[in-house]
Amino acid sequence: MGRLSLLVTSPRVAPGLLSRSAWYAVESASARLCRDLSEPVVDAIVESGLTVDAVGPEPTAPDLARLLVSRCVDSDVVWLGSSDADPGLTDAIASEVSRLEVPPEVEVIVGSWDVPGSRLLDAVAVMDRLRSPGGCPWDAKQTHESLAKYLTEEAGEAVEAIGTGDRQHLAEELGDVLLQVLFHARVAEDAESAQDQFDIDDVAGVLVDKLVRRHPHVFADGDASTPEEVEAEWARIKAQEKAAKQSG
Repeated sequence: MGRLSLLVTSPRVAPGLLSRSAWYAVESASARLCRDLSEPVVDAIVESGLTVDAVGPEPTAPDLARLLVSRCVDSDVVWLGSSDADPGLTDAIASEVSRLEVPPEVEVIVGSWDVPGSRLLDAVAVMDRLRSPGGCPWDAKQTHESLAKYLTEEAGEAVEAIGTGDRQHLAEELGDVLLQVLFHARVAEDAESAQDQFDIDDVAGVLVDKLVRRHPHVFADGDASTPEEVEAEWARIKAQEKAAKQSG
């Protein structure tokens, strides 16, 4: 009896960036099966030169479980998990192997994990969906000017949440502040004038550059060592930047 490997991956990681153990299992398997060849991970594996067979959307979880287990009689099989996580499949496989006197070895292989901050990608994707054709008509009509009041309101509510000491409430209010940042960045993407356009990566890039410049004691050879010295250095660098902009 062979082995059945269930490959699960994070949709927030580039599909070809699989763990070493995942690539080894995929490459050494006798058969690689999936529901849809257009799945990003499947596409990446096919691009690498490996063959993948699609079973299609028709088989139910129990039928698919029987198919996968039966293919393991004399070979190792890898199931390339679908983006919907194949509801009910693991339970169906457990039920199927429990009936067999000599069941195949079943393992779950984690091909990729979410990295810190990965849910921010989900937030960007949701905002894009809301502003795109077929999304929300209210979101689609907003401008920087119409949204300005909400930016002030949400920042104020976050400050109030800090005062209450309720950290879960604060997390929610900070999410509302983040929404405003995502919203303005997405509105800017749609600007008709090229000089008015920017996106969320531009916003993040400007922030990263600023943080690095204003923390020379961390990223360069600065010697600030106390909170007071750090604050003074921040103010000095900020003043220099402002003067440079005015003279330029």
